[in-house]
Amino acid sequence: MATKTDDVTKTDDVTKTDDVTKADDEQAPAVDTEAENAETDGLEELEESGELEEVEELEEKAPSGVGQGAGAVVSAALGLVSLNGGWIGGVASAREQLIGQLRTSSSASVAQQLTAVYGNAWQTTALWAGLFAVVALITGAVVLARPAFGAPGRPQAPWIRSVAWAGVSLGVVGLLLAVLKYSDALLGLPSAS
Repeated sequence: MATKTDDVTKTDDVTKTDDVTKADDEQAPAVDTEAENAETDGLEELEESGELEEVEELEEKAPSGVGQGAGAVVSAALGLVSLNGGWIGGVASAREQLIGQLRTSSSASVAQQLTAVYGNAWQTTALWAGLFAVVALITGAVVLARPAFGAPGRPQAPWIRSVAWAGVSLGVVGLLLAVLKYSDALLGLPSAS
């Protein structure tokens, strides 16, 4: 008397599992080829209907994050430049110093000479540093806010967020230093008394 259970056939208290295992091994490659055939059939159907081109176009249109990464790096670089005013700040400071020397007469008081020659140059450096700091802040904020307006399901890379936050932080510090330098709260002009 033979009874059949799930995978094992019993006949007179003898179990035939070897035959079942061999049969499963022979059927496994057939399943794999069926899956491969189904994939190629699906691709052929997409090619025929023109949907494959649409899928490829959508994949090509997806943002790669290169612009966001570049913006984050620019923000951090501008934040670093804002800490010292940069080359442009140095040139503007030297120009302001020269203008102060030309406009100050030799009969002017020491306080007037200090203000005209050094004070205005110091404030010009602070203005340029503040400008770089504001641009670093804006650039970093735009990079951080960009994913809210981008493609859903495309998270921003962690390194981009980190570098953008560094740019924002450096921009805040640079702006604070620029305000302190401009208002003479940090390294103000010496008194001429």
